[in-house]
Amino acid sequence: MTRFTQRRIAIVLGTRPEIIKLAPLIKELGDEAYVVHTGQHYDEELSGQLFPQLGIPAPDVVLSGIGGQARWTQIASAIEALAEEFSRSRPDVVVVQGDTNTVSAGAQAANYAGIPVVHVEAGLRSDDRSMPEEINRLVTGVLADIHCAATTHNERRLHAEGVPASRIAVTGNTIVEATRWALDQPAALPAGLPDSGYVLATIHRPENTDTAEALTRILAQLNEIALPVVFVAHPRTRAAIDRFDLAALTEDMTILPSTTHTEFLQLAQRSTILVSDSGGIQEECTVLKKPLLVPRRSTERPESVTAGFSRILGPEDSISEAAIALLADPALSERLATIPSPYGDGTASARIAGICRHLAEDPGWRTER
Repeated sequence: MTRFTQRRIAIVLGTRPEIIKLAPLIKELGDEAYVVHTGQHYDEELSGQLFPQLGIPAPDVVLSGIGGQARWTQIASAIEALAEEFSRSRPDVVVVQGDTNTVSAGAQAANYAGIPVVHVEAGLRSDDRSMPEEINRLVTGVLADIHCAATTHNERRLHAEGVPASRIAVTGNTIVEATRWALDQPAALPAGLPDSGYVLATIHRPENTDTAEALTRILAQLNEIALPVVFVAHPRTRAAIDRFDLAALTEDMTILPSTTHTEFLQLAQRSTILVSDSGGIQEECTVLKKPLLVPRRSTERPESVTAGFSRILGPEDSISEAAIALLADPALSERLATIPSPYGDGTASARIAGICRHLAEDPGWRTER
C-alpha cells in the first residue's frame, strides 16, 4: 500500500546497486518517500533480500513484465508502466539514481508527466557510447531538473554539456554512508575462507563475459596471482563459465555464488587486493581503503584512479602483473589509509533529501535562483 504524506517523493529503482545506494536516502526521507521497483532485477538473489538487509521497507509498488526482457522492451515497458503509476499517484518529485534502464525510463516517464526529476549520481561519463549505461546517463542528463553530482569532476562534466550551475548540486555519493553502515552490521561469512591475504574478485560486465576469449583471459590471469582467489560469481558470469566450458579455470578458486552486500563488503575489508569491473566497487574501495584492479577499457569514475585506489586494465594489460606490482609496494596499505574518499564525507543523503523537499514544495526554487 502506498504511503501518503504532505510531500510525496517517488524513489524509482530496479537493480541491486540502485537499492544499495538509495537506501540511505529512503531512510532519510522516511514516510515522505514511496518506493517504486520497476522489476528490472526483481528476484531473491539480486534484489528481494536487500530491502530487509538494508533496513528499509519493501517497495510500495513493484511493476511486472519488465525483468528479463530485451533492453528496448524494458525501457519502453517501464516508461509506460511508470507513467501510469505517476498519473495515479502524482508524486511531487521523482528520484532516479545512476545509469540503468530503470533510470532512463524513470526520468522519461516523470518528465512526460510534468513531474520534476532529481538525478542522483549525475554527471558520470565514460565517453564510450557502446556502453548501454552511457546512453542511459546521457538521456537522463537531458531530462533531469536537478543534477546531484557526487564530485566536482562530475559537476565540471555537466557544466561542459551546458547544464546551468543553478541546476547542479555537489552532494557527495551515498555509497560512502551505505558502505560505512554495512561494515558496522553483523555478517555470517562463509566457512572455510582465509582470514585475510586473498584476492576478492567479481566480474559481470558484457565486455568481460560475452566472449570466451575475454572471460578465459581474466580467469587465467586471476589464477596467476600468488594469493588465494575468492570469486563472487554473478549469475551472468556463472552462466558464461558454463556456456564456454571454463569451469576448469575456477577449480583452484573459492567460488561464492552470491553474497549479501554486507557480506561482500566485509569480505572485501579482509582482502589484500580487489579485482572487479563493478562501478560501485570503484567507489566502495575508497571507503574500504583497498587497492582495486578494474578490467575494463574505460571508467566513468576517474576519481578513484586519480586518488590512487584503482587502476584500469584494458585487454592488453595483465591482471597478474598489476597484482604483483601492488604486492611489491610495502607502504601501499598505510598510504591508502590516509587518503580521503573522493566521494564525500558520508552526508550525501541528507543533502539530497533537502533538495527533494525544497523541489517538492517549490518546483522553481533552484532554477529561478
